[in-house]
Parts: sequence; structure tokens; C-alpha cells
Amino acid sequence: MMHGWLEHFGGSQVQVRSAGIETHGVNPTAIKVMAEADVDISAHTSNHIDEYLAEEFDLILTVCDNARESCPVFPSSTEQIHHNFSDPAKAEGTEEEVLTAFRLVRDEIKEFSKKLLSDRLV
Repeated sequence: MMHGWLEHFGGSQVQVRSAGIETHGVNPTAIKVMAEADVDISAHTSNHIDEYLAEEFDLILTVCDNARESCPVFPSSTEQIHHNFSDPAKAEGTEEEVLTAFRLVRDEIKEFSKKLLSDRLV
């Protein structure tokens, strides 16, 4: 969801790569709740962080404590920002309760992304 929001708000001013320490595919519920906000992430992929170790980045974002602790070491010149969001994929309950969990995290990520980009883009 972060990838979708960063591209949505950053447009051509940003190049986003998204990866994790495990690959699970893009969660269909994430796709659904992002579509509700008119952001299409249906073509996104689930990549492993190892695919990007040779690339240089201006900024590395980690969005859960587990990823932060397990993230490989990137060059020291790469700034890293961490913000722990709840993992909505771990939500339990009815379909509506799970959707509500995803929507809450979607909206938290949206606000974080807007602020991050407004602080960094001229």
C-alpha cells in the first residue's frame, strides 16, 4: 500500500521499489481497499529485498518492526526511515472487520506518505 501511495502522490518525482523479507504475493484485500481510494496496485508484485541489494537508494523505508530488524545492511549513505504500521493481513474476524483493519492501515499509510513527500519534495 505504501508503494501505491508514494507513486500516487509523488508521480514522476519519485521512483519506488517495494520489497519485503518474504514474498507472499500482493494481498487481494490490499488491492481492494486501495481501489476504493482510486489507487490501483493490482499490477504490483511481491519482491524479495535481495533483488535490490545492488541498487543505490536515496531513502529506505521500513514499515514494520520485523522488517526493520531483518533488513539487510544498505550502504551507509542511504538514509533509513522506520515507521511501524499494524499488519492488516493478521486481522481476524468477519470479512467486514478485516476490511476495516485494512482501511485503517491504508489511511494511516496515506497520511504518512503525504507528509513524507511534502517534507522531501520541492
